[in-house]
This record gives sequence, structure tokens and C-alpha cells, in this order.
Amino acid sequence: MESAYLYLTIATSALLAIALVSSTALRGWRDWLAFKRHEMEAHSPSLGDGGSPSTHSRIEIADLKERIRKLEAIAAGVEL
Repeated sequence: MESAYLYLTIATSALLAIALVSSTALRGWRDWLAFKRHEMEAHSPSLGDGGSPSTHSRIEIADLKERIRKLEAIAAGVEL
């Protein structure tokens, strides 16, 4: 009978340990996601004030459009 109590105690302790580790990991995951969200918001250009995107952003967009145009030409078999 004593071994049954021992196994019950070990199982309960293991279950509590798993619950504690899981809740700690979940809280860490949520905090990490909040940190990354804050980091992305800090680096994104804000257009809410009515301003235009930065020059750097426009240059990047133009560069991406040029790359897409070249890739489409390659896919179509056209020599540039």
C-alpha cells in the first residue's frame, strides 16, 4: 500500500512540474512575441501623420520592382 502512495506522490509531483514548466514557457513565448511586435513597430515607417514614406523605402521598392521585372523577363526567355 505504501508503494501506491509513493507512485501517486511522484505522479502528482511530475504533473505539477510539467504544468509549471509549461506555464513558464508560455509566458516567455508571449513576452517574446510582444517584444518582436514592439521591435517591428519601432522600425516600421509611420504614415499615420500624413507624411510620405522615406526615400530609403522608395528606393528599396524601386529596386524590388526592377528585380521582379528582370526575373519575369528571364522566365519569359527574353534577353535583357
